[in-house]
Amino acid sequence: MNSNSNQASGQANPVSGDSTKVVKHNKKWFIAGVVFLFAILSYLSRAYLNLDYLAQQENQLKDFYQSNPLIVYLIAFFIYVAVTGLSIPGATALSLLYAWFFDFTAGLILISFASSTGATVAFLISRYLFRDWFQKRFHDRVLLINEAMKREGNLYLFMMRLIPVFPFFVVNTAMGLTKIGMVTFWWVSQIGMLPGTIVYVYAGSRIPDLTTLQEKGIKAVFSGPELLQLTLALAMLGTFPIAAKKMIAFLKNRSHRENSQTTDPS
Repeated sequence: MNSNSNQASGQANPVSGDSTKVVKHNKKWFIAGVVFLFAILSYLSRAYLNLDYLAQQENQLKDFYQSNPLIVYLIAFFIYVAVTGLSIPGATALSLLYAWFFDFTAGLILISFASSTGATVAFLISRYLFRDWFQKRFHDRVLLINEAMKREGNLYLFMMRLIPVFPFFVVNTAMGLTKIGMVTFWWVSQIGMLPGTIVYVYAGSRIPDLTTLQEKGIKAVFSGPELLQLTLALAMLGTFPIAAKKMIAFLKNRSHRENSQTTDPS
């Protein structure tokens, strides 16, 4: 009986080992595909999404949009998702460009949902493709982030989304290494990034033409002091929920201690 079970387990192990090898092999090819796609999109973004090229094509782009609004909107959505999902530099300039091109309302809807979708793609790439590499390289930081998530919960992610000092690609990667669920990550990111998105969309919608955007960037709308004020305002908004949570916990503990002292017969 034992020999039969040993033979069965011996037969099962090679199958299990083969499936593991297949998974690892497929994962390597998938990672190679992601890296290749990143390289291709990086090249295309530098070649065709730079302001020099787009300024030359400004009238043609407007005419094509008037003739094919839905196609242009969908293409713009998937471009933004690809750029943010693969952490390709240029999302800020792309936000300003979209806001100028689509105007405030259409630009806000597109950028808001495309940015949260792209962030979720980056989150999943971090979790399922590069998790081991990131954990080995940033083990101590991963522990700190997990501890902060346990301590503050979703408010920690909400704070990092609101405060501009945290680059979004860093947040996406770091959250992929935590135990937060994908759906929770998406809706917290959607809400947390909205105030900053509104600021950039408003700025982009006020830019008169691409030449001005090319020369001045966001400073075409906001001066240096105004940008600093906006950054501080978003930082205060981001830290407020956690500060409020800590204040409530402090008041509850204080009230509990006072009640304990009043009821203590000694």
